[in-house]
Amino acid sequence: MTRQTNSKRSRRGSGAITLRDVAKLAGVAPITASRAVNTPEQVSADVLKKVLDAVQRTGYVPNRMAGGLASSRSRLIAAVVPSTVMSVFMETIESLNGGLFDAGYQLMLGQSGYSSAHEELLLEAVIGRRPDGIFLTGILPPGKSRTRLLASGIPVVETWDLTPTPIDMLIGFSHSDIGREVANFLLNKGRKRLALVRADDERAGRRATAFAEAVSLHGHQNVFVVNVGDSRSLKSGREAMVRILHDAPDVDAIFCSSDLLALGVMTEARAQGVAVPERVAIVGFGDVPFLSDMVPSLSTVRINGADIGRQAARFLIDRAEGRAVDPRVVDVGFAIIERDTT
Repeated sequence: MTRQTNSKRSRRGSGAITLRDVAKLAGVAPITASRAVNTPEQVSADVLKKVLDAVQRTGYVPNRMAGGLASSRSRLIAAVVPSTVMSVFMETIESLNGGLFDAGYQLMLGQSGYSSAHEELLLEAVIGRRPDGIFLTGILPPGKSRTRLLASGIPVVETWDLTPTPIDMLIGFSHSDIGREVANFLLNKGRKRLALVRADDERAGRRATAFAEAVSLHGHQNVFVVNVGDSRSLKSGREAMVRILHDAPDVDAIFCSSDLLALGVMTEARAQGVAVPERVAIVGFGDVPFLSDMVPSLSTVRINGADIGRQAARFLIDRAEGRAVDPRVVDVGFAIIERDTT
């Protein structure tokens, strides 16, 4: 079920931190602040330190669009995603790109590789180019990147998650709810010894925590967890299944943090003669294309990625063209898709 929530937070239409603000805070003339930012060798060490301190405090990022006016529109939307390789985000990106293109906007795409350090560098480069909007996959935590986004005044839409404190606009769903619902789904199937195969990222961690809590609430054994780290490959899924069969051979249901890991688990189960779903049930996450055509077909959690992309495009275009967005927070929900593996 789709739920919509009003966000009381409002962003100023032209509230970007300017170089004049930095100069005022540093106690220098705007031209001096400009030299300190663009040609630091032309100012004294004392002045440079004052200006850089003011830059750090305000979150100011220089506008790299040479000669561009503050009121000009780039007709460029920037998106930062973890990955596009066998990714659950592809449907969202394709839908986002289609909606933007039809309205005369271009999409600039950057991949963070699930690295917060890479994401920070990407966002700094993006802000400096002053796009008309920024699309983020996930919620940006408190820190330098969030401060700079707030200071930039650029419309931002965070996606694929929920939080009571979004930067600006938000389209997503609850990862904790997914963990609980998948646990209940498997327990209601009569499964008693559950396992998790997960990658080492924060959203997968929240699904895992809620999954384990739901299992514990029903009085079952602790969930057996295999954390594959940064790897999200078919091979990692196979190796996780080897470990489960060796260390927890009584496991009869496995929830994986991605469909690719689930396919690896399923492949290794078949290689070792473990019947699916008779001996062990398997559930993935994402519902990437082709899963329904496999034998056995994989049960998974479906996220309406296309809807997220369409709504994000509409939100960003409306804000770029001066129209209000209300509500600014949308919960698109999710669905458990049962197929052969359960």
